[in-house]
Amino acid sequence: MTDYTFVTLWRFRAPVDAVWALLHDAEAWPAWWRGVEQVEALAAGDALGVGTVRRFTWKSVLPYRLRFDLRVTRIEKPFALEGEAFGELEGAGRWSLEADGDWTRVRYDWTVRTTRPWMNALAPLLKPAFRWNHDVVMRRGAEGLGRRLGCPWEAGG
Repeated sequence: MTDYTFVTLWRFRAPVDAVWALLHDAEAWPAWWRGVEQVEALAAGDALGVGTVRRFTWKSVLPYRLRFDLRVTRIEKPFALEGEAFGELEGAGRWSLEADGDWTRVRYDWTVRTTRPWMNALAPLLKPAFRWNHDVVMRRGAEGLGRRLGCPWEAGG
């Protein structure tokens, strides 16, 4: 398996509650996040959503799809959302949101490893392409979220 650590930073001129609402509603991501093909609910969690399991199918610029399940492990509305992934990716993700005046800062930490044999075999050669691909997917997320919110946004912010 090959390990990856990604940090994505976004800023939106929108209230933290509005940004949170869209990020928290993962089943609606395909409507605004280019590359998210499908989000399927597999198991309900508790009243807050902790324990919820969803299956994500992603398609991006490179000619492959990734499918993995994600179990929500922590929700601290509207500031933190965490989960653990299993399937074609294994690891953990964490959304962190912070109000900053009229803006909301968003940070996504994604520490995963690939489980597909071909990806692991080619990782020494293709790891930079996989990183680039991840960056494209996340930029598309920022663009879609900004459009959905109807507000200015910045990547890296």
